Amino acid sequence: MKEHGQEQQKAAARRGSRAQKEAAAERDVLAKIAEMPAADRVLAERIHDLVKTTAADLAPKLWYGMPAYAKDGKVLCHFQSAQKFKTRYATLGFSDLAALDDGAMWPTAYALRELTAADEERISALIKQAAG
Repeated sequence: MKEHGQEQQKAAARRGSRAQKEAAAERDVLAKIAEMPAADRVLAERIHDLVKTTAADLAPKLWYGMPAYAKDGKVLCHFQSAQKFKTRYATLGFSDLAALDDGAMWPTAYALRELTAADEERISALIKQAAG
């Protein structure tokens, strides 16, 4: 919550064009990823690349201190570091705004320990579907 408050203050303090704000938000995300331990950093970098190539219209931003990707200002998907949350795996999560509906029940978060080519292909498909 503390980090979320700091992010809100930073966002409010920023003045400038939309492009400048988007560039600053991406720099913040990349800086946060760079601070992560190696295992989480590798995963977060790949997720960031997959989002940028699969759904370029999603805007990177920090959300509760973690990398997230938004559409029209609302977070669609996010990465959670294993180290930060003291869990044995990192997580790729999707908000209720993601268009992942599949019947009456579907997953909204995925555990990540490493990424294979098949995993990256599946994540790309999920991101594309979520972005609608």
